[in-house]
Amino acid sequence: MSVPKKLEQDLGLPSVLAISIGAMIGSGIFILPALAVKTAGSGVVIAYVLAGLLVVPAALSKSEMATAMPQAGGTYIYIERGMGPLLGTVAGIGTWFALSFKGGLALVGGVPYLLWAFDVPNIVTTAVALGLATVLVLVNLIGAKQTGRLQIAIVGVMLAVLSWFVVGGVPAVDGGAFSTAFDSGAGGIFAATGLVFVSYAGVTKVTSVAEEIENPERNIPLGILGSLAFTTLLYALIVVVMLGVADLDAIAGSATPMIVAARETLGTAGVAGVVIAAILALVSTANAGLLSSSRYPFAMSRDDLAPPSLAEISDRFGTPSRSILLTGAVLLVLIAFVPILEIAKLASAFQILVFVLVNLAVISFRRSGVDYEPTFRSPLYPWMQLFGVVTGLALLTQMGLVAIVGAVVITLGGVAWFYYYGRPRVDREGAAADAVRREVGRKAVDRTRDAVAQTDDYEALVAIPEGSNRRTEAGLLSVAADLARPHDGHVSVVQFDEVADQVPLAAATEKSPTDIEFEDRTDELAADGDVPVRASEIVSHDTCRALANYVGETAPDVLVLEREPDGLQSRLFGSDVEWILEHTDCDAVLVEDRNVDAIDGVTVVTDDGPYDPSKIAVADAIASAHDAAITLEFPLDAGTDDRRATIERYHDEVADLVSVPVSTNVVAPGEPTAFEGDETDLLIVGSGPDDDGLADGLVDGVDSSALVVRPRSDEVPGRLGRAIQRRLF
Repeated sequence: MSVPKKLEQDLGLPSVLAISIGAMIGSGIFILPALAVKTAGSGVVIAYVLAGLLVVPAALSKSEMATAMPQAGGTYIYIERGMGPLLGTVAGIGTWFALSFKGGLALVGGVPYLLWAFDVPNIVTTAVALGLATVLVLVNLIGAKQTGRLQIAIVGVMLAVLSWFVVGGVPAVDGGAFSTAFDSGAGGIFAATGLVFVSYAGVTKVTSVAEEIENPERNIPLGILGSLAFTTLLYALIVVVMLGVADLDAIAGSATPMIVAARETLGTAGVAGVVIAAILALVSTANAGLLSSSRYPFAMSRDDLAPPSLAEISDRFGTPSRSILLTGAVLLVLIAFVPILEIAKLASAFQILVFVLVNLAVISFRRSGVDYEPTFRSPLYPWMQLFGVVTGLALLTQMGLVAIVGAVVITLGGVAWFYYYGRPRVDREGAAADAVRREVGRKAVDRTRDAVAQTDDYEALVAIPEGSNRRTEAGLLSVAADLARPHDGHVSVVQFDEVADQVPLAAATEKSPTDIEFEDRTDELAADGDVPVRASEIVSHDTCRALANYVGETAPDVLVLEREPDGLQSRLFGSDVEWILEHTDCDAVLVEDRNVDAIDGVTVVTDDGPYDPSKIAVADAIASAHDAAITLEFPLDAGTDDRRATIERYHDEVADLVSVPVSTNVVAPGEPTAFEGDETDLLIVGSGPDDDGLADGLVDGVDSSALVVRPRSDEVPGRLGRAIQRRLF
C-alpha cells in the first residue's frame, strides 16, 4: 500500500519574512520608479504608500485562510475551496503564469544594472539570466530549507545596502522637490498606484508554501503583515531619497534610477553597493517566484485539476520536482524568447483580479456552512474585504486595455482547461455556492413565513363554469375553504355563464333552472363548512376574459380552478386554464381530484430551487384541515455532502413554520420517492415560467389527488434568479 507523502515543515519565521520581503523588493523599487515618475511626478511617494495600504485587505484575507488551510498552493487553494473548482482553476493557472512571468521579469530587469557595471552585450546578459534561472531551479529542487536559507542570505545583504542608501541619502533630501507632489492630480497618483501595485504582489506568495511552514498559525500572519509594513516603509523612504536628491527628469529618463540617486549621495562605493543590491533583489524575486509558482501545479494536481505526475514528491529531496521542472522550463522559455515586460504587465492585472477573488473567498467561507476554523481572523470583516474588492476593481481600470484584455485571455484559458480536463474529474463546489444557497434559502424562508402567516381579509376565489357537477364544485370549494380557514378568510364562488356573441347579455340575466340549482348547491355546501361563502354569477360572451377581468378587479389572494386534462387539443392549441393563468396575477391552485377518501399524507415536491412560499402555505393549510403530515421532497441529481446538509437544514427551517408534523426526503438518483408510494394521498407541485411540463408529468404519473400551485409574479424570481437557484439547488 502506497503512503501519501507530506512536505516537511522546516520554514521558520525568518524564512517566511525573507521569502515575503524578497518576493516584493525587486523590480518594484529598482525599475518601476522611473516609469511611475512620468505619471505622477514626485507624487510617486504617495502612490507607493497608497498601494501598500490597498494590499492590506488581501494580506489579511490570505493570512486568515492560510491558518485555516496551511497547504501548498496558497491562492489556488483558497479560491478553489472558497469559490469552487472553476475559479480555482482559473486562479491557479493564471497565478502560476503570472509568478513565472514576474520571475523572468526580475532576472531580465537586472540587465540595465549589469550593463552599467560590466558593459556587456545583450546576448551575454540574456545568457547570464538563463544561467541564473537554471541555478535557481536546481536550488529549488534540492529543498525548501535550502531555498529559505539562500533567501535569508540574499535579503540580508540587499537590505543592508538599501538601508545604507536611505541613511546616507536622507540628510541630502531637498524637501522642495516634493512641492509638486499633487500637480498630477488624484488621477495621476491613482494611475501610478496601479502601476506600482505590482511591487507588493509578492507579499502573499509565502502562503503557497504554507504546508512547509512551522507553527503556521503564528508565523504566516506575522510574516505577511510584518513584511508588508516593513516593505511599505522602506519603499517610501527609498523613493523619498531618490526623488529628493536627484532631478526628476534624470530619474524618469534612466533605466537605473537608483544608480542616479546613489551617485549623488554615496559616490562610487554607493553605486557599487546599489548594483549589487539590485542584482541580489532581482535574483531574490525570481527565486521566491519560482518557489511559490511551482507549488500551484503541485496543488492543482492533488485536486485532480492537473496531471497527477505534477503532484509527485522527490524521494531524494522531498520537493515537488516535476512541478518545479515544469515551472523552470516556462521561466527559461520566457527569458529566452518572450518580451517579458509587457507580459508581466498583463500578469500584474491578473494578480489584482486574484486579490479581488481572495477577498471574496473569505466572505464565502464565513457565510457558508463548510468546516472553516482559522486561528487568525481578519479584523473589520466584511468591510475590509469589500474595500479590497472595490479598490482592486478600480485599480484594474488603471492597467490599460492591453493588460485587461490579457487578463481576460488568461481567464478564458483557465476556463477552457477546467472544462476540458478538470470538470470530468472533480465533483465538488466551493464555499461560495454553499453561502449563496444558504442566503437564497434564508430569503425563501422569510417569504414563506409571511405567506403562512397572512391574515388580512383573505379571499379564496373558486371559478366554476356553467354546467359543472356537484362533485367538481364540492372538491373546489373544499380546497378553497381549507386555504381560507387558517387566515380567517372567506370563499367566493363565482359561476361564469357564457352566451353566444349574437345574444345580448341583458337577455341572459334571467335565472335559469341551472343557475338556481347552482345557488342551492352552493348554499348547501357552505352550510356544511365553517368558512363564510359568497356566491355570485357572471354572464359574458367570453368566460376566460370575464374571469381575468374579475380577478383584476377584486384581487383575490388565491384562485382555485379545476385542472384541465392534458389532451391533444390543449397541447396543440393551448387550454383555457393556461390563458387564464397568463392573464391573471394572483396565487392559483389547480385541483386534480381523484376521489381520495381521506388525506393523511401530503407530499410537496420542489422544482429546481427553494419551495415556493405559496406552495408551502397551501400544503400547511390543507394538511392542517385534514390532520395530515407533510413530506418535503427534494430530488438531488448530484451534489456534495455540504449541499445535501444545507438543503436538509433549509427543510428544517421550513418545517418550523408549519403547524403539522413534517418529514424530509432528499432523494438521490435511484432512490424511491415519497409520492410514488402509498403514504401520499395528496401531491403538491409548482408551476412557473420554466416548468416545461414537469408539473403535469408528475401529476399524470400518480394515482393520488394533486394540486398544481402557480405563485403570483412577485413571488417568482427573475430569469437570472431562477438560473442561480437551479444551479445551486
